Amino acid sequence: MTQGEHDHQHNHTHHDENHNHREHEHGSNHHEHNHKHGGHGGAHAGHSAMVEDFKKRFWVSLIISVPVILFSPMVQELFGLHEKLHFPGHFLLLFALSSAVYFYGGWPFLQGLWEEVSEKNPGMMTLIGVAITAAYAYSSAVVFGLAGKMFFWELVTLIDIMLLGHWIEMKSVMGAGKALEQLAALMPDTAHRLKGDGSVEDVPVSELKGSDKLLVKPGEKIPADAVIIKGQTSANESMLTGESKPVEKAEGDTVIGGAINGEGSITIEVKHIGEESFLSGVIKLVQEAQASKSKTQDIANRAAFWLTVTALGVGTLTLFGWLAFTEQSLAFAMERTVTVMVITCPHALGLAVPLVVAVSTAIAARNGLLIRNRTAFEEARNTQAIVFDKTGTLTKGEFGITDVLVLDDGMEENELVTYAASIEQHSEHPIAQGIVNDAKEKWEVDNFKAIPGKGAEGTVKGKNVKAVSPGYLRQHNITENDTRIHEFGRQGKTVIFVLIDDHLKGAIALADVIRSESKEAIARLKGMGIRCIMLTGDKKEVAEYVAQEIGLDEVIAEVLPHQKAAKIKEVQSRGLITAMTGDGVNDAPALAQADVGIAVGAGTDVAIETADIILVKSNPNDVAAIMGLAKATYGKMIQNLIWATGYNAFAIPAAAGVLYPWGIVLSPAIGAIFMSASTVICAINAKMLKLK
Repeated sequence: MTQGEHDHQHNHTHHDENHNHREHEHGSNHHEHNHKHGGHGGAHAGHSAMVEDFKKRFWVSLIISVPVILFSPMVQELFGLHEKLHFPGHFLLLFALSSAVYFYGGWPFLQGLWEEVSEKNPGMMTLIGVAITAAYAYSSAVVFGLAGKMFFWELVTLIDIMLLGHWIEMKSVMGAGKALEQLAALMPDTAHRLKGDGSVEDVPVSELKGSDKLLVKPGEKIPADAVIIKGQTSANESMLTGESKPVEKAEGDTVIGGAINGEGSITIEVKHIGEESFLSGVIKLVQEAQASKSKTQDIANRAAFWLTVTALGVGTLTLFGWLAFTEQSLAFAMERTVTVMVITCPHALGLAVPLVVAVSTAIAARNGLLIRNRTAFEEARNTQAIVFDKTGTLTKGEFGITDVLVLDDGMEENELVTYAASIEQHSEHPIAQGIVNDAKEKWEVDNFKAIPGKGAEGTVKGKNVKAVSPGYLRQHNITENDTRIHEFGRQGKTVIFVLIDDHLKGAIALADVIRSESKEAIARLKGMGIRCIMLTGDKKEVAEYVAQEIGLDEVIAEVLPHQKAAKIKEVQSRGLITAMTGDGVNDAPALAQADVGIAVGAGTDVAIETADIILVKSNPNDVAAIMGLAKATYGKMIQNLIWATGYNAFAIPAAAGVLYPWGIVLSPAIGAIFMSASTVICAINAKMLKLK
């Protein structure tokens, strides 16, 4: 009786493990089908349904498993329950209950087995389906007269463990894929639309049209991409751009749908809705990136195929080896065979790369780093040289004061700048605006007039003040011999001289303002072993000054826009894997030529067809961040692949019974625990991916 009970229990465990594995594979296939045919929403709905299905199958199977375990002969003898629970026909009850677990709990695995065999592509579901079917069929044959042992309690506990492992794993996958959910949830359901008579009506966001005027109250979500036509406020765009601080917004500024309005009430005019909106563009890019095939995934797929073939081969050899060369029973040999197939299931291998892809894409999207081309993103980890456009990328693309030189001991720097800004506030020239923007205050000006081609003048505090170019000094034979002024010229800076009552009082040097983050970004990239190059159409002196300030390795200056792609080719011809970083407009050919094209400062325009990666903010640190993320992502993929395949070096021999002489035998249930644990470990490892 003990022998029969043990055999029955073994079969049960084996069946359970196979069932869980099959369910998991079925879930994966179902998820892929939804993703292809139903978009993200369909995939997510299918994924949620699968999680609930696993949960339901697990609890139902677990409840049925309790009497299976209690009625198993080995368990009865172990706990002294044989006399109390044994009755005529109890093996038939055991068979009926185990059959319910096999067909209900194991159905997804059995369906997956059929699909894989039909497609001539054996995988993890094949292993699970074969294993649970072998255990169930053998145990059933014992019930109806075959001499041997039943594996029913092992079978049902195996299925329970597999279902539980898959349920936990699927929840991990769900957590990794919630980025799109979070993005889609950013949009409000309704908007306050202004009618022609000035009254306000609440309408669904789906009914908005271009040029609609909307009222957005403090604290509300902005319903659409729009331009502020009245009011000023700040907007929290952190979930869209990764910008942690609220961004100040005034009339004429654009606001992004989904951002949170700050303290001001504003009136906006709708510009982009639906598929044209920034948020929709982000969601589309994330969908494409998550759905795109990873090159590393191809390696994983090949490894999974050969692991399946190996498992089937080793399982067959295990069965015949124990029967042919030992005195062990068929039941023992079957148990070893089932354990081999269960523990070798390449489920962790199948998820090792997709989980990391989902997590890295979500992390990137949350931080304003949008991946269009997954292959190029993975290639970014090998980048050896990165070429930056200067204007708008490393610099702000606007003039600012870099130096103030006072030539009169009785005047302060701030005073000199204020005199100049007071005059320049009446000019629209970018140089003039640079002085105005950097001045702390401006004074009233009378008698303002322009000096054609040379500057401007006016009366400030009763004094005649002129803000003029070097050409004005030469024209009026005004000499300045300070060597610092000549140094400004050598650096390519623009110098404005300030004269008060025709006496030279000082000079103000201006240049395209270098972004405060540029120096740190270059240092981080160089720390990764990447050569940093600047490519610009600006003068060599200006370019070299910027390069010196932020620590670039090389400068390529005075390049016309149509020559930029050729310059990228030249860098590539040195044998360097090259990334190009630019604003995505006049840099388009160069972005396309580079191995990795990165568009910086895309703002609300995410439809940049030539870039592989789009950085929403104009922050050079994001370039370093995406390079770091690419390296970390690949690292996680390799870690998962090593774990998912490497543990089999120990697991397969142990499952086959090589440790039997030392009294160590793995049951199918233990095999299921190891297999499920390896998958969960891969899921946890993927979730630990961070953006530095």
